[in-house]
Amino acid sequence: MADKMATTPWLEAGARHVWRPYAQMKTAAPPLAVAATRGARLILEDGRELIDGIASWWTACHGYNHPHIRAAVESQLARAPHMMFGGLAHEPAYRLAARLAALLPGDLSRVFFAESGSVSVEIAMKMALQYWINKGVLGRTRFLSFLGGYHGDTLATMTVCDPDEGMHALFAGVLPPQHIAPLPRDDASEATLASLLTAHGHEIAAILVEPRVQGAGGMIFHDDQTLRRLRRLADAHDVLLIFDEIFVGFGRTGELFACEGSGVTPDIITLSKALTGGTLPLSAAIAGARVFDAFWSDDPGAALMHGPTYMGNPLACAAANASLDLFEEGAWKADVSRIEAGLRQALEPCRAAPGVVDVRVMGAIGVVEFETAVDSGALCQRFAAEGVWIRPMGKVIYLTPPFIISDAELEVLTGAVRKIVGWA
Repeated sequence: MADKMATTPWLEAGARHVWRPYAQMKTAAPPLAVAATRGARLILEDGRELIDGIASWWTACHGYNHPHIRAAVESQLARAPHMMFGGLAHEPAYRLAARLAALLPGDLSRVFFAESGSVSVEIAMKMALQYWINKGVLGRTRFLSFLGGYHGDTLATMTVCDPDEGMHALFAGVLPPQHIAPLPRDDASEATLASLLTAHGHEIAAILVEPRVQGAGGMIFHDDQTLRRLRRLADAHDVLLIFDEIFVGFGRTGELFACEGSGVTPDIITLSKALTGGTLPLSAAIAGARVFDAFWSDDPGAALMHGPTYMGNPLACAAANASLDLFEEGAWKADVSRIEAGLRQALEPCRAAPGVVDVRVMGAIGVVEFETAVDSGALCQRFAAEGVWIRPMGKVIYLTPPFIISDAELEVLTGAVRKIVGWA
């Protein structure tokens, strides 16, 4: 590896200074040096090409370097790459907000932009807290979220992640405790959750959940009836309902938004990841009329006092508008169905592999779950040797490829999974 690093001077020089994510810097293997991207592929500095099985943490839904998105960003770059959003307006952000409002279910229509998914969840939580303050209701300072859930790495979002299975157990006792419960998957668990809300609803500002798939917490699936149960409980106990669609939004589960099939509209929804097609950082917390109306006032103190520096960045909004163009063309739906069928057929044999406890597929998400945690670092290297980029986490090896991946490329991905898990 030292020889390879020596042929990439920028990697060797920068490695002394870069602090990498989710990595023990003393023992982690060096990262793979990427020179370029194309379609569903990462092109390495040493000339190898890896088929990307996770679309750069689920963002590059249309594949890399999509010409339509690239052209939109280049055109915007020539006009105005950035301007502050406080007191100024620009066409890409205002057009994007109107388009998102038209696409989202119900009355979700007030779009607050930010840069990252974690921050959009923090904003949604802040909206929920101030909603009750503005209504003159005191004491609603806590949240209800769920075991297996993950909502980000920033301080407030850490408090609503699974405290045991997540990555933030180190901070137990430092951060304010929230209510973390099992998802209400059946009548019995719904009754248990109803009892919790009866006892503690007076202190809960909102319920926070990832619709259909709890992503980074382990790719855990649940059905639309679970969302209907949550809407019913939220209404019965007068708490807000927040859907975190940062992972599942924009086609990943087969619907443009994961909540669509449930017929449930949350009070606030958060979006990011594939919002710009994996091109630039952008997120949004989008509220319905009930929430926004609590901020509509002659009192300046009732305003939402929040404003990220790069909020509504024109380049990112241009990319997002171009991404929505591609979604409106509609080809993604057939691609997701094709990928789902391919994943089901190709991953099912892994169920018989040693240590595997489940294989599951939803939309363009394929999961092989093990009884115990896997060695993500070692498996990354083994997958790279097979010509694919797959980064397992926790107990799962998962695939979330770009929607434009070819059948042949998908076969290489799934074949590598079967080989590594020991089935073939």
